[in-house]
Amino acid sequence: MPNAMHIARSGLEALDAKLRTISNNLANANTVGFKRDRAAFETLLYQTVRPAGAPAGADARFGMGLSTGAGVRLAGNERVHSQGGFTITDNALDLGIDGEGLFEVTLPDGRAAYTRAGAFTRDSEGRVVTAQGHPLSPGIDVPENATGITVGADGTVSAMLPGETAPSDIGRLTLVGFINPAGLEPYGENLFLESAASGAPQQGNPAENGLGRIRQGALEGSNVSAVQELVDMIETQRAYEINSKVISAADEMMRYVNQSV
Repeated sequence: MPNAMHIARSGLEALDAKLRTISNNLANANTVGFKRDRAAFETLLYQTVRPAGAPAGADARFGMGLSTGAGVRLAGNERVHSQGGFTITDNALDLGIDGEGLFEVTLPDGRAAYTRAGAFTRDSEGRVVTAQGHPLSPGIDVPENATGITVGADGTVSAMLPGETAPSDIGRLTLVGFINPAGLEPYGENLFLESAASGAPQQGNPAENGLGRIRQGALEGSNVSAVQELVDMIETQRAYEINSKVISAADEMMRYVNQSV
């Protein structure tokens, strides 16, 4: 059966993991499209000496059991996909999603990745790409001489071409939804990958079937609240100190027994 030191040590390890999560959230407080993580804990297996209701002799039974907890561990990091605030940039290729859904991009190895960071630009071939050069999927090719690019709330992309009096449609953006977006695997570079927990991607047009609308000239900011993270950090620090004191108290008790018995 684990002693108090082992139990308190498990608390220290879990709280250290929570502090790393808070640190990462604060570090990405200004990252476009970032979704904060929340550390989730679970108890370790209990050591049961006597189950509740066990016979106590004759016709009597114990009204309560005798079990000792073994500590705590980090069960996982829950990603919170709540909406972030918008910053107006007036850049034609800065696109925010107002509601559910993610943009799909193609990685160099051909895999599909997903992002809420809509700070797009054009590459040397006229393709709309992320800051890292990953093209949108389905691809949008902007003619070299196009001006006045417009992206509608429904994802329709149009541009003014020389010699024409009305904008011409050059493509349409789509969004991807997941049954469990919190289950997406973080990849880095503001990207997520499909996982067994997220479910299969469900592609659709913006503003349809529960997907959000496109806001051109705006970027969705991080959903991290610096105030909330600081409060969580203080609570974590205090809990860490208490677990440290438990270790000190257990050490003093064992020292007393060793010296006195």
